[in-house]
Amino acid sequence: MFFPESQVRVWLYNRPTDMRKSYDGLSALVKTRLEEDPLSGQLFVFLNRKCTQCKVLYFDRSGYCIWSKRLEQGQFHANAGETIKQALELTDLKLILEGIDTRSIRQYKRYRKK
Repeated sequence: MFFPESQVRVWLYNRPTDMRKSYDGLSALVKTRLEEDPLSGQLFVFLNRKCTQCKVLYFDRSGYCIWSKRLEQGQFHANAGETIKQALELTDLKLILEGIDTRSIRQYKRYRKK
């Protein structure tokens, strides 16, 4: 099951990804393009060119896992920037997967970290 912890880091790969890639191909992208450790337990999010398919790669204690979603209509709306990778909050990932456009959401600051 897909139950990430609230403190887990989430990375969005901002380039279109071939959705035929599986564990080895996606972990190689994480190592070479994102320059991160795929065994770290972080979540790595990949979208295809049309933004109709999404794959999330992560490593739990015993092996790689891929969570995949394909939309029948519409697109995933991620606030992709110019960089190759973008840090996301777990809430942002949930919004993207639910079809909410994160580009039009304004998030207000609730408290100041000391």
